[in-house]
This record gives sequence, structure tokens and C-alpha cells, in this order.
Amino acid sequence: TQSTWGINYCFNIKMSKLEETLNRIKTHKGVKGILITDKDGFPIRSTLTQEETIEYAGQVSQLLEYMEKELIQCDIREPIQFVRMRSKKHEIMIAPDVQYVLIVIQECLQPHYAF
Repeated sequence: TQSTWGINYCFNIKMSKLEETLNRIKTHKGVKGILITDKDGFPIRSTLTQEETIEYAGQVSQLLEYMEKELIQCDIREPIQFVRMRSKKHEIMIAPDVQYVLIVIQECLQPHYAF
């Protein structure tokens, strides 16, 4: 039907934009992987191995939950928009949204300096 065609067409456009965005992110120097989870931390899309996907999805989900609880305790009602963490080996960028969470893991390209 016409209505079904319209829904499928819009879905295909959104998926092609998503693919385009993921491919653009993957081409950045040092990007190790991209992971998209639902708001509950269940992986939807990943360029990582299955083991890494499960590990990162679980850890990031727990981290966001903890951070949200701590912000509420501090009486900060703003939603988390972006988190960037860095270790000696990797940098993890997390962009939570209402339904999904985008996680990008990249290798550190510059030396880590302690302050």
C-alpha cells in the first residue's frame, strides 16, 4: 500500500544516512570500532568483535546509569549529552540519546600527559 511504501522509504533513507555517518566515522584515523546500543545497553550495531561488543556495551551502560544517578543526587537534572574518556591506550566517546547510545573507541594518537 501507499502508506507502507512511505514508511519503508523513510526507513531506507534513515538507514542510508546512518550507514553514511558510520562509514565517515570509521575513516577517521585511529578509530578502532563503533558500537550502537539501545538505551538499555543491548548492542544493535557494531564493528567490534562479539566479545568486545558485549564488554563495551555492558560497561558503558553501567557507567551511564551510575553517572545519571550521581547527577540526580547532585540535583543536576540535565541529561548527559556527551562523555569522553581517555586511558593510556584508548579514547572512548559516548553520545547517549533518548533511544540509542553511540560509542566510538579509538586508539590514542597523541601521548598521554599526566598533570
